[in-house]
Amino acid sequence: MNLPLSDPTLLAQDIPEILTARLRSSGQAVCIRFSPRGDLLASGTTKGTIAIFDLETNGVARKLKGHTAGRAIQSLSWDKSGRYLLSSSIDWKIVLWDLQDGSRLHTVNLGAPVYIAQLHPSGISQCVAALYEYRPVLVDFSTKQAKQHALPNSPKRAAHEDGSDKPDAKLFTTVAVFTPSGSHIITGTTKGWLNVIHTATRDVVYSTRLCAKPILLIRLSSSGRDLLVNASDTIIRTIKLPDFSDPNLQPDSINLEVEHKFQDVVNRLSWNHVSFSSTADYVMASTLMNHDIYIWERGHGSLVKILEGPKEELGAVEWHPTRPFVAACGVESGKIHIWGINTPQRWSALAPDFAEVEENEEYIEREDEFDIQPDEEIRQRMLDQEDEEVDVLSVDIGQLEREGVMKGSAEAEVFRMPVLVGADESDSEDEMVAIGTGQFRRKSTAREDSEFLEGDDGEGAAAAGTKRRRGE
Repeated sequence: MNLPLSDPTLLAQDIPEILTARLRSSGQAVCIRFSPRGDLLASGTTKGTIAIFDLETNGVARKLKGHTAGRAIQSLSWDKSGRYLLSSSIDWKIVLWDLQDGSRLHTVNLGAPVYIAQLHPSGISQCVAALYEYRPVLVDFSTKQAKQHALPNSPKRAAHEDGSDKPDAKLFTTVAVFTPSGSHIITGTTKGWLNVIHTATRDVVYSTRLCAKPILLIRLSSSGRDLLVNASDTIIRTIKLPDFSDPNLQPDSINLEVEHKFQDVVNRLSWNHVSFSSTADYVMASTLMNHDIYIWERGHGSLVKILEGPKEELGAVEWHPTRPFVAACGVESGKIHIWGINTPQRWSALAPDFAEVEENEEYIEREDEFDIQPDEEIRQRMLDQEDEEVDVLSVDIGQLEREGVMKGSAEAEVFRMPVLVGADESDSEDEMVAIGTGQFRRKSTAREDSEFLEGDDGEGAAAAGTKRRRGE
């Protein structure tokens, strides 16, 4: 069997090290999200478009247009199969996309700019959205006409606090996420309250106040047992969550206590965006007015890495669901920067009989290494190896179930997004134009980069073509 070209010891590393690539589609990326399998990266832009990158080629595999042009995309949310994508925008709309053909299954106007929207973990029948200066809503897609159910803003207070005068004036929800089972919704408010809402009854069952400043972002780990909270008080908090899927869980038994606090006590930096690592062993944050990404280890709460890259402020940051692979949006350029592990190839793998050594070593000959074997014995050994049957058809059901490919004994369909082959659908940085059937070439590099970013795709291409013809 061939040896791998990459060093297996590098697979043990779980923190990215260096800037490895940059991605860009026309428009300025402001939010990004990896697909559950980690093979695709969705990017929302300030122009209201969504570009989906294939991480194997770093090219644009699909471009989605459905929001109001010029209105920025606020958030993206994948379903667990990777086929459906929910996008929200400041144009008051949420759009549910089917990536099988790029169609819009639902477009719902929520009546206010949307901070963030997330699909229900079990499917595409529901989503929750936090709105600007309005109550959060639970949207039901199960009917032809989507239904909206308002959720409470106010926290659940103790009995002696119920009679206070206007305790919740100007209190709004800024972020909302589902628990892994979807039985509860966790929301954050402009006054630092963390509310737990029962999805079925739409009532607040538990509230706790983390700080007096607004909560900016809430993220859950892949296991769903850890909560990451970014607030305006420059402190990032991690919280252990109970098992909300337990039917015997009583609201009075819920107690959300802060496990760790992460902050820069010297420079008092504020944080633009936060994320868990794939295993939730690390916490990552991008900094306001700074170009560094901080990574802390959760076990001891210590800072273990500062990722350096482009000399621009970074906005949204995301950690790959299975690999030490980090993506971040540049605030100024709108490019997506990617950090990974430097994996030099092992050329010795091409010659398995040889091994790389750091320095000269004394070779000790084995006793039977150069013994002469009878030809008949060698021939018989080769015939015995040829008679061995190699099973290449059997499927390890247990392994497939662990990887999520199989569900029980029935095979689950693994969705792979079809790639649209055509110049109109492509919106990558190295744009291609058709010059014949199945023939493409790059557009002229004489076109200014700023013109490519600011101008409309179709009109810009036509204008560039006109300029080239005039030059000829």
